Amino acid sequence: MSTRTENPTARPAVDGVKDARVLVVESRYYPEIADALISGAQAEITKNGATLERVVVPGAFEIPGAIALAAEHYDGFLALGCVIRGETTHYDYVCGESARGLMDLSIQKKLAIGYGIVTVNTMEQAKARAETHRGDKGGDAAHACLAMIALQRRWRKS
Repeated sequence: MSTRTENPTARPAVDGVKDARVLVVESRYYPEIADALISGAQAEITKNGATLERVVVPGAFEIPGAIALAAEHYDGFLALGCVIRGETTHYDYVCGESARGLMDLSIQKKLAIGYGIVTVNTMEQAKARAETHRGDKGGDAAHACLAMIALQRRWRKS
């Protein structure tokens, strides 16, 4: 088991995303991790002049479906959640299918999606990735979403 401590990534400001509307779709299956992911995401989105709305879904598996339902109403989407490996293969299905669903949406519907679903073996690994003073994966995912919104806006103008 790894004892590595995650470190936050430096993220430059994203140009061209002022007033962008981002829908955060969060799984609160692990509330402590969800709160840490939201904290980082909210800071990154606000720092760049965008706004966010939040909806909660039961688990990571439902995140792509919620984004598909809201696809025409926002500039970008942020998928936040946590899946911790258990004793069965359920972990593999949830991780793989939620990731595949989000990738399909981003390509087929041309959606700007930030992937912030933490997939780990232990709660300690989840904390290392989610907490803002450690991995800040919520902030990283928000930054990725904003970067994709900036590309959308750039190419729609040309």
